[in-house]
Amino acid sequence: MTDTPLLQLDGLTKGYPGVMANDDVSLSIAAGEVHALLGENGAGKSTLVKMIYGLVKPDAGRMKMFGKPYDPTDPHAARTAGVGMVFQHFSLFDALTVAENIALGMENAPKMRELSRRIREVSETYGLPLAPDRTVGDLSAGERQRVEIIRCLLQDPKLLIMDEPTSVLTPQEVEILFKTLRKLSAEGTAILYISHKLGEIRALCDSATILRLGKVVGHCTPSETSAREMAEMMVGNTLQTPVRAGKTPGDVVLELKNLSARSPSAFGMPLREISVSVRRGEILGIGGVAGNGQDELLAALSGETLSPRGTILFQNSDVGLMGPTMRRAVGILSAPEERLGHAAVPDMSLTENAMLTGAAREGLDRGGLLDWRAARDFAKRIIEAFDVRTPGPANAARSLSGGNLQKFVIGREVLQRPELLVVNQPTWGVDASAAAAIRQALLDLAENGAAIVVISQDLDELMEISDRFAALNEGRLSEPRPAQELSVEEIGLMMGGSHGMEVAHV
Repeated sequence: MTDTPLLQLDGLTKGYPGVMANDDVSLSIAAGEVHALLGENGAGKSTLVKMIYGLVKPDAGRMKMFGKPYDPTDPHAARTAGVGMVFQHFSLFDALTVAENIALGMENAPKMRELSRRIREVSETYGLPLAPDRTVGDLSAGERQRVEIIRCLLQDPKLLIMDEPTSVLTPQEVEILFKTLRKLSAEGTAILYISHKLGEIRALCDSATILRLGKVVGHCTPSETSAREMAEMMVGNTLQTPVRAGKTPGDVVLELKNLSARSPSAFGMPLREISVSVRRGEILGIGGVAGNGQDELLAALSGETLSPRGTILFQNSDVGLMGPTMRRAVGILSAPEERLGHAAVPDMSLTENAMLTGAAREGLDRGGLLDWRAARDFAKRIIEAFDVRTPGPANAARSLSGGNLQKFVIGREVLQRPELLVVNQPTWGVDASAAAAIRQALLDLAENGAAIVVISQDLDELMEISDRFAALNEGRLSEPRPAQELSVEEIGLMMGGSHGMEVAHV
């Protein structure tokens, strides 16, 4: 690593109506440096990297690459200058092959035979083996991420921006990714790394810049700074650690017997003979690499997919043929992974989104008429209880940052006092402070007698709040085990489908 900045930002400023996304932001990244960009949801990280990648134009300030003015007008100009970006949400077409997807994202892509040769060569060089002729819809989440990374590497980037790159990976896949990034760093590629997983930041990054409310509030060397210290720099106050009550679980609330279900998606994963029970006051954590049946399991439990094969018993009653509205009425609530479009309607207000799932349990419809005053009051309660940063309940769901919308979605379900709550990725993309608040809310809900199923790819989260842990792999669920007895290595093997794990076949 040299001291010469590869990228220099001086006073970058970007404002939107009612908010200053970036306010006089300055930082520098040297060739070969792995630089972390940290901050709460809404701190300005996304806007900053969008300016670097040419998606947003700054209102003020300047950028330099290799000491020369850098002002990309669009992502094509950024890539031409040597900037690559791997986004948090994959931009791939399931029905196309790896090579076809990579070709779509390249400037002047070579002929397919030559491109396939280069994909094999680069993927093997960087320890990310990838078959160019495989259909993307058949790939695991980790393999899909490899497609995005290889697409960037084929264009020889000098700066690689990575946004939450490990959110869908097993511990073993994370280590493979880190080896690749360290190799790139050793070869002189600078890496700007965005993640809420502070343990990973400490293990990988050379330096870090912390943003709060659009401003730079500090710098640190991650290896010399604890995760708690970094989190408290991000939020500006003391971080509260979720507290477990240690209450003994009560009667069985949910029991699945040989549950099987087809996936509504051609590239989804069917559920295969899942048998498990969850007790009152218990949190069952379910881990797994994305695409192994998580969405299908939530759909089967919420009633979005009816389940004629196998049995779903809720408080000893078969609810397998009940739809979502009937299940909500009896106390089965859920929060899916996709918050914008599935958990919330983007162009509807927060009041309207509160009405969508809260009508039955909150009494928001009376005699067939919608009670909008009560719905607005319910939305206000969610906003206040879960510190949702928004001007008010009249704002559209799409106007919220991802983390704030997640707080609203989880709060909406928690405040309805469910008997059974099923959540998929409860803190995905949420900063440390908000994640702690959401996890505490789930623990409090369990303490008050609810049964909770938490589906997550964040192993730290599952180990922090779960009483028992099970892994989904290819639509099958392993036998649940006490969470505190498991090592990270054992969990990773379970998530990867190790044949040594005990699978629930009844």
